[in-house]
Amino acid sequence: MDRRSFLVGAGGSLAATAALSTSAQAAPPPTSADKVRFNVISDIQGDLADFGRALDDLATINPNSAGLGIAGDITPRGYDFEYAAVQSTLDQHPHPQNVAWAIGNHEFYVPKWRDPNTLAQETWPNGTTEDSLFRSFYRFAARNTVYSETSFGGIPVLCLGTERYSHYHDQSLWDEVWISDQQFNWLADRLEFWARWRKPVMVLTHHPLPNTVSGTHNKLYRNDYLQADQLLQLLGRYPDVFLFSGHTHWNLDLSDWVVRRVVRETGNLEGFNVINTGAIQVGWEDDGKGGEVSLGGAFNQGLQIEVDARTVVIKARDFTTGTWLKQATVPLHNPM
Repeated sequence: MDRRSFLVGAGGSLAATAALSTSAQAAPPPTSADKVRFNVISDIQGDLADFGRALDDLATINPNSAGLGIAGDITPRGYDFEYAAVQSTLDQHPHPQNVAWAIGNHEFYVPKWRDPNTLAQETWPNGTTEDSLFRSFYRFAARNTVYSETSFGGIPVLCLGTERYSHYHDQSLWDEVWISDQQFNWLADRLEFWARWRKPVMVLTHHPLPNTVSGTHNKLYRNDYLQADQLLQLLGRYPDVFLFSGHTHWNLDLSDWVVRRVVRETGNLEGFNVINTGAIQVGWEDDGKGGEVSLGGAFNQGLQIEVDARTVVIKARDFTTGTWLKQATVPLHNPM
């Protein structure tokens, strides 16, 4: 079974409440001499050996990391024992105290299985309720919404996620992301709040927005969001927003691993920053025919982010070889 045949899933939502009060206090900005360093990875999908290898490498290159962001596909299917295995691996390796989890489509794949050893997509959802999938994520992430805010050394990190698994609501859909008005209003409030404080905002979301980073011009990834335009309109207002997305597993060695996406209607003609996270599990790239092909072999990639008062430096890392692939330096539009 290839990746595409496996990527046909199911999921749901619990009523969400605001994850952080708008009265949150802003931390003092870092200085040029005192950078805030943190890391972002995604798409573990059961590859716990590579996850552990990545954690070990990150501890070597960034021993005082301010945080670790994981942009979805934490598990292969969303079973509680799979979440427990991720937590066990995390506990067995060095890692920052602050870990921010975003939900991915693989967190909704339990309904494809009659039991953990029996794939039964023809009888989906096999007795699994939508709410149970969200409850499993909430227990693991220790919160009660898919969206959340945390701080990595004073740098705000926002996690976004779907609040429905679409196939429960429309039989013609599967993994498409649905965002409630409540989450949109929360996001609008947090982006505006941090813009007033002249802070760059790091946003983690599993699914990529269309026509942004590697893979998103491919037909496979053009329709991941049911409300893509609404999300683009929000993010596009702020030149110091940095959106990190996973899901594609496309190689960080590609030229469009970091881009600026302009949403002209917002009036911000400089655009906002979008970054591909790579993947822990396996790599993919364009097959030249409108699809994609596996890179095979040892693939294990992620990012290091370094923020000072004037710039954000984004570094792509190969955890298998323990080498840097490339980096991009982004001057802040509103220095802190």
